[in-house]
Amino acid sequence: MSASAKEQILVEKKDGVAWITFNREDRFNAFDYETFGALRDAIEAAGYDPTIGVIVITGAGDKSFCAGGYLGDLQNFTVLQARKLYNISQELYQMMRKVPQPIIAAVNGYAIGGGNELVICSDLAIASEHAKFGQTGPKVGSSPMYGGNNLLAMTIGEKRAREVCMLCRQYTAQEAYEMGWINKVVPHHELRAEVGRWAQEILEKLPSYIEITKICSNVWWDSLTPTMEHAKQAMLRLAGGPEMTEGATAFMEKRKPNTQQFRR
Repeated sequence: MSASAKEQILVEKKDGVAWITFNREDRFNAFDYETFGALRDAIEAAGYDPTIGVIVITGAGDKSFCAGGYLGDLQNFTVLQARKLYNISQELYQMMRKVPQPIIAAVNGYAIGGGNELVICSDLAIASEHAKFGQTGPKVGSSPMYGGNNLLAMTIGEKRAREVCMLCRQYTAQEAYEMGWINKVVPHHELRAEVGRWAQEILEKLPSYIEITKICSNVWWDSLTPTMEHAKQAMLRLAGGPEMTEGATAFMEKRKPNTQQFRR
């Protein structure tokens, strides 16, 4: 892992809590293969640290938690690049579900695409009132196979999840809370303190029983894992194709994609 990749993920361990921060404000904390690799490694390291009882994921700055995958990379995507990115994503989300500590998403801004799937995959989610949530897959040349298309339906209902994933709308923190997408909304300046209070409540519980509770709560995630693998194989067949290229290019050029050309 390059030094620059490590700098994209910051880790602060304090009072039994590992605060892990996306550090790419320049691109709204969007991730690539190296970023997700560094995040996976940071979560794994915290998971093996007996002094850590809670893991928190958040984003640097005031605008974005994580804006998903960096779409500039998808303009000239290859199957090999797709395989690496999809595999590391799969490893990351599985790691989040398997470490013994509860993971709290401290959503300080936009949680879009793969960033929203990080929220879905976290055990708990607390959001700033400024946060926005949503998926972008069919708009930019992707599909949310690691949570959006599947686990989100278990949380907010199948019809609403299909709406989120197919229409690619954005939702306010309050709307997300009312749907059961997240646990709480707080004023922006209170986010870290509120997450700290929730973490402290967890730290006051017996850790072995917290771990059992977390792992037993993975029943839906574990059941959906084969579906995610099948979706990954389908996505690999489309990697670098004309629809993905058009979607990603349109986003980078700040225009609507020309979808009609694919319906002739």
